[in-house]
Amino acid sequence: MVVRRRKRSRKLRGNRTHGYGRVGQHRKSGSRGGFGAAGMHKHKWSWVVKYAPNYFGKHGFTRAPPIVLARKVVNVGELDEIAEDLVKKGLAMKEGEYISIDVRKLGFNKVAGRGKVLRKLKVITMFITEKAKQKIEEAGGIVEIVK
Repeated sequence: MVVRRRKRSRKLRGNRTHGYGRVGQHRKSGSRGGFGAAGMHKHKWSWVVKYAPNYFGKHGFTRAPPIVLARKVVNVGELDEIAEDLVKKGLAMKEGEYISIDVRKLGFNKVAGRGKVLRKLKVITMFITEKAKQKIEEAGGIVEIVK
């Protein structure tokens, strides 16, 4: 058999039928096999098996957004930096030697441990990391966890 050096599509430029005959072969929508996902469980099944094996079926589930509490995190270093400003704005209070910050009033529900703590803080929060708790207590502060 002779080896074709050029692709058939290159040779047949200008040839209207490209070797498929004139009576509708490789024309119109019949050769497509339907629109969209038509035939995925029928005549296009072998295509599904090869190219989209996970197309059908259930794959885990997503919990409803009201059930899952979104974690809004603030770092302990940021709280330390803005503590004085929060007192001036009335978002935090001075309780003796402590600056009491209710993180929930600021729109956060978790305190993370990045940054330095230089002031004595009393932090009221729902969630806190071990590192953040350790840094606050080393600086002489208090952590209050509220559910």
